[in-house]
Amino acid sequence: MEKDEFNTLPIGIFDSGVGGLTVYRALHDRLPNEHFVYLGDTARVPYGTKSLATIERYALENSAFLASLGIKMLVVACNTASALALPAMRAHIGLDVVGVIGPGGRKAIEEAKCNDPRIGVIATEATVQSNAYAEAIHRSCASAVVLQSACPLFVPLAEEGWTDEPETFSIAKRYLAEMRKFRPDALVLGCTHYPILRNTIQQTVGKDVKLIDSGEATADEVATLLAEKGLANPNVVHGERKLCDDLDHFYVTDAAERFAHIAERFLGSKPSKLEAIEVYGSDRLAGNRKADLNKHNQ
Repeated sequence: MEKDEFNTLPIGIFDSGVGGLTVYRALHDRLPNEHFVYLGDTARVPYGTKSLATIERYALENSAFLASLGIKMLVVACNTASALALPAMRAHIGLDVVGVIGPGGRKAIEEAKCNDPRIGVIATEATVQSNAYAEAIHRSCASAVVLQSACPLFVPLAEEGWTDEPETFSIAKRYLAEMRKFRPDALVLGCTHYPILRNTIQQTVGKDVKLIDSGEATADEVATLLAEKGLANPNVVHGERKLCDDLDHFYVTDAAERFAHIAERFLGSKPSKLEAIEVYGSDRLAGNRKADLNKHNQ
């Protein structure tokens, strides 16, 4: 495959469900010349309750499916898979794989702008228990003080569109009471659903706390990686691109109608191209694709 042809391939994104749509939006806004292929593993969500072996298997199947379609890079929007399966995915598909945790942790330290920053992390129970964000933050700044809190009800609230209801503020106040006392310099939104509740979270923790959207941080790092490796799409898109337009393709493993409904709630529009598929048996196709990429890199 010629380099120019390779550079025009889409960027793959996968999540365990619909939350990764916020990462898609950040990538779409940051990289208007790129197009994307999104996979939501809606048949097997949530990942947070599964074993490490199961999560890794799901991640490998999902990444193999996307690789079989022809992508130039993979973004793992799922926090659980980012915490537990990135090395396995990189080895499996032979492409650059970017997770959301490292970028989010690095951005928090950058935005805190102090020597001994106090960094808060709110996420699902599984992500908090993995300690992946704390480890990423400490890799960037060993002296950082980190407080993590699980906010599991934020996920269904975001999916229902309950962003400004009194009940949502009440739940946020209860979840974030300890975080308010901690008074972080920056607060990482460590679940892809949480940016939907950004206004509620900001009002609850205080306007002086810098909120870190891991999706936006990931989009910035993807843009840098594309430039460093010379992988940016040379074809310039003229005019404003709309979210979910026909340049982007969406796949789900179940409940396509529900996915479309939530996508409209999150993004303001339904996907133009949406298909329900099975990811089982993608390894063979990914192996063929990896062989093609090896030829390209020689």
